[in-house]
Amino acid sequence: MRDDRVEAKWVDAFRQIFDLSEVRRGDEVAILSETQSRQLNVQLAEIALQQMGAQAFHVVVPTPRISAPVPVRSTGSSNAIQMSRSVIGALATSDMVIDITVEGLLHSRELPEIIKPGKTRVLFISNEHPEILERLMPTPELRNRVLRGLDMLRKAKTMRVTSEAGTDVTVHVAGAPSGGAKGIAARAGEVDHIPPGLIACFPGANAINGTIVLDRGDMNLTFKRIQESQVRLVIEDDYVRRIEGEGVDAEMMRDYYAAWGDPKAFATSHIGWGMNKDARWEALAMYDRFQHNGVEQRVFAGNVLYSTGSNEYAQRFTLCHFDLPMRNCTVALDGETVVERGRLVGELA
Repeated sequence: MRDDRVEAKWVDAFRQIFDLSEVRRGDEVAILSETQSRQLNVQLAEIALQQMGAQAFHVVVPTPRISAPVPVRSTGSSNAIQMSRSVIGALATSDMVIDITVEGLLHSRELPEIIKPGKTRVLFISNEHPEILERLMPTPELRNRVLRGLDMLRKAKTMRVTSEAGTDVTVHVAGAPSGGAKGIAARAGEVDHIPPGLIACFPGANAINGTIVLDRGDMNLTFKRIQESQVRLVIEDDYVRRIEGEGVDAEMMRDYYAAWGDPKAFATSHIGWGMNKDARWEALAMYDRFQHNGVEQRVFAGNVLYSTGSNEYAQRFTLCHFDLPMRNCTVALDGETVVERGRLVGELA
């Protein structure tokens, strides 16, 4: 995996992905990218769609000028469209959008308008090297387990996350918008992403309180870094009020947050757990940082993902975003354990 060239096996993988999302001959499929998108993935999508007989067309926008005081990573909130009515219109009237922007439209301002007309569906292919996508393909079996987990989350009133490292946080999840990444977007209005396997909810106001402890071996995906020291996040009424810790991991987080000068950056975005048994947390150490966007570490089975930043359901938008997967945690929904010390249990195992 040294050369970024088109490989037949990756074209086949993309065809399999699109087939699961029921792309059919004659469908008008928009490939949305920006000038800094991973061009190999753009090419693979185009070739796969053409081989399937779809009417693929490109919507390419310039990557915007950097407006933040620090590098922006891992947001899930692309600002590449810049609210362009022409771009939104072209995407909204297509049968499907293959989103290959650098950060993705999942938390973007434009996504609700793109899917609002009820015609199109959106599949975000994360900014990963295709070798990662090849290993973490969507499957009907994973889709079914994700749907089971999502149903359990939506029926729950309270989620509690604990760990021996000291995490103890309670989340009121009743009525909270939630979603499960199946890697399949087969119906109009659906939004999904590749690699698949994350279940998460977006808590409402004053819904989460407690302490998150990022232990050694947990991950900070904004920095694409495996933690080497403990960091404690004290959460009060949805917001990270204190970042405690003496190592460089805590120092980097404090300085990065402070650079934004934006209170919304400290707010909870979403929280959930991973379901993908093919994903590996330690794979973070095996790729150069430009080769991936850390989605594998968001979806590996049994991790708990706590995130701060944009929450479109709470009308909070910011480009400062932290995705923080934690190992060895226990998750209970209304007292029923679904993840025990980092392992899926019960119906989800």
